Amino acid sequence: MDFDLTEEQKAIQSLCREFARDEVAPRAEEMDRNEAFPYDLVRTMAELGLMGLPFPEKYGGAGGDTVSYALAVMEIAHADASTAITLAAHVSLGATPLFLFGTEEQKARYLVPLARGERLWGFGLTEPGAGSDAGATQTRAVLRDGTWIINGTKAFITNSGTEITAGTTITAVTGDGTNGRPEISNLIVPQETPGFTRSKKYRKMGWRASDTRELSFVDAAVPEENLLGVRGKGLQQFLTTLDGGRISVAALSVGLAAGAYDEALKYAKERRQFGQAISKFQAIQFKLADMLTEIEHARLMVLRAAWEKDVGRDFALTASLAKLYSGEVSRRVVNEAVQIHGGYGFMEEYPVSRFYRDQKINEIGEGTNEVQRLVIARQMGL
Repeated sequence: MDFDLTEEQKAIQSLCREFARDEVAPRAEEMDRNEAFPYDLVRTMAELGLMGLPFPEKYGGAGGDTVSYALAVMEIAHADASTAITLAAHVSLGATPLFLFGTEEQKARYLVPLARGERLWGFGLTEPGAGSDAGATQTRAVLRDGTWIINGTKAFITNSGTEITAGTTITAVTGDGTNGRPEISNLIVPQETPGFTRSKKYRKMGWRASDTRELSFVDAAVPEENLLGVRGKGLQQFLTTLDGGRISVAALSVGLAAGAYDEALKYAKERRQFGQAISKFQAIQFKLADMLTEIEHARLMVLRAAWEKDVGRDFALTASLAKLYSGEVSRRVVNEAVQIHGGYGFMEEYPVSRFYRDQKINEIGEGTNEVQRLVIARQMGL
């Protein structure tokens, strides 16, 4: 059993660590405060090959593996979760469905500019009344004379309204299915489609520098060939996409937790009380030891899920395990990081305050903790 990274993986990890330290971290507080989308950082990530890291070179990607991609997300999340989720949502939710289910023509038209990082793409699954129950989607698409006519609303869609967003792939009811269940399909909706509008950005507790919006479709018309994959297989396709997306969010959780831990460790060595650094007190030492233990455990779970995906194994269970555990680890770690900072941890000028706000969505997005436990239970045969 070999736990060493390959030389290529180490190089990507080092590259992303340097980028996060030198370019992302110094800007993170300002971007969060101003809710400013990091266009320049996205351009830099594109130049570094990160926006298409796990896709083949023939489609504009870097030809990397999932382990490398997970390492990249971890390193960037170590500095800023908003920048990390912009990358993660773009790759795992925006571009991946096009790669997995698109025709060669669709890949050439849509995937290539995404993998190059020239444009962004959204993933429209969630609706105001259909979150964990994704099969309850109310958005409908009717095929008329070779055109899909779409009506409905999507909620909480990342990367859907930036100046460089090219479109969104959505789930929609396209007919009557079997056993009384609706037929759900995936449709490619370019940004310029008439009848497709984006609301203003949500005001969010965390991930403030990322782009998240509600989408509206009123008789939005797209050609019949904008069907992505097989008609009626939309839900299964998105569930497959979510399996990979859970690795992304799990990696983000680990990176965020590691960032909070490093801030707490640094502060504990600097902060003096009762004549010595607080890192000398056993109560603080035990907190830091527990934090590091959980982070390293979560990191191994994420890398195992990524490795299983790379070698072609069924990774659905390990992805859910990693997503569930790492999300809860990030909550515990950032809570302790704030506690170690004491009153200063409650101040916005300290990064742990931002980490604390950014963390919570890790237990909700890509399937809530409760849904993860249901997925795990089903994998257990229960």
